[in-house]
Amino acid sequence: MELGDGNVIGPYAVIVGPCRIGDGNWIGPHVTIGTPAEDRGGPHPVAWEGELAGEGVVIGDRNKIREYVTVHQGTHRASRVGDDCYLLVRSHVGHDVTLGDNVVLACSVQLGGHTEVWSHVNIGMSTVVHQNGRIGPGAMIGMGSAVRKEVDAFTITVGNPARTSGINTVGLNRRGCDEETIAALEPFLKGKGELPAHLLPEELSVLLKAWADRAPLNH
Repeated sequence: MELGDGNVIGPYAVIVGPCRIGDGNWIGPHVTIGTPAEDRGGPHPVAWEGELAGEGVVIGDRNKIREYVTVHQGTHRASRVGDDCYLLVRSHVGHDVTLGDNVVLACSVQLGGHTEVWSHVNIGMSTVVHQNGRIGPGAMIGMGSAVRKEVDAFTITVGNPARTSGINTVGLNRRGCDEETIAALEPFLKGKGELPAHLLPEELSVLLKAWADRAPLNH
């Protein structure tokens, strides 16, 4: 295990390798990081005695990981948590999952294996995301949702099955967009227009260009 500087690790937390943790993270009591993937036919070594399996976990900087959170190690790639994320109590990051930066997982959110969660996403309490899911940047998902397909960038999605109900204007405001810019961006977010990159703050423009260039989602 590689551990950076300024981390707080609470009592009874279990962290097994291979695992790399950055700087300034708060890891609460009873958190479990790096145990084997929930793969019925996969290896289940005695990781706490030094036996290794899988591709491990990589955690960035300044994350808050609350009590009883679980982060499983990857099978084909490391499971990853970016920077400045907030993982609330009992949320689960499955094997091969990737979280971008500034992601919020509310209490008891469950992310199936191989899920991609892009930056600035907020997922509501007790939501479940099907394995191989993809949540676009800036999306907000209401509590108790069941997500079974790709969620578009900066949309609001609710329900079981989850459906898009609107644009996340609050999230766009926080990323530096005014009403005029949001109106110009809305057709792109609904899949009916081009990205007006020249109107957007640079960070948001880069993020949405990457989203527009993403590979097709394979289930």
